Amino acid sequence: MRGRVVRAGTAAVVESGRAAQCRGDGADLAAALRTIYEIGDRDALADTVDRAFPGSRVEVTETAGRFRLLLHQPGLNRPLTSAELSDGTLRYLLLVAALLTPRPAELLVLNEPESSLHPDLLAPLGILIADAAAHTQVVVVSHSAALLAAATGAAGTDGTAAERIELVKEDSGETLVAGEGLLDGPPWHWPAR
Repeated sequence: MRGRVVRAGTAAVVESGRAAQCRGDGADLAAALRTIYEIGDRDALADTVDRAFPGSRVEVTETAGRFRLLLHQPGLNRPLTSAELSDGTLRYLLLVAALLTPRPAELLVLNEPESSLHPDLLAPLGILIADAAAHTQVVVVSHSAALLAAATGAAGTDGTAAERIELVKEDSGETLVAGEGLLDGPPWHWPAR
């Protein structure tokens, strides 16, 4: 059961229930992170947050059936709430929730995940993508050379590396796989009726 979403300003809290997968609008981010902590890979969550924000940790508190996301950072006297986090930090945490979910989809497509992220977050995100690819098929569409280098340079938790496929647009407007000739691809035929 996902529970009821209650909005308070820019922050959202979810009443009762856990979220095995984060909703598209991110309203249940705290619940999704709490689920990863409780039944998923809590060590990977801690490592991923620390890799992106050295010395930091995420905490999800529950009071009267409501989840609240807190980010503890070194040098601050108190943790930051979700309403105080930058768009880039929230976006990164949403990607963390999607990539570390204990019940991943069979296919996860990330369209320009580097948008709104600080450049220092691209390498940790690339490593996270490579790790997630050990559990599900991940397709990333990106214009960021740094993100692609991190994702293809890191071996996932299963020891395999990501494969990079570059698409190029011809003068005719046709999109092709770079370096692939007409006969290089697998044969394809119209299906029989």
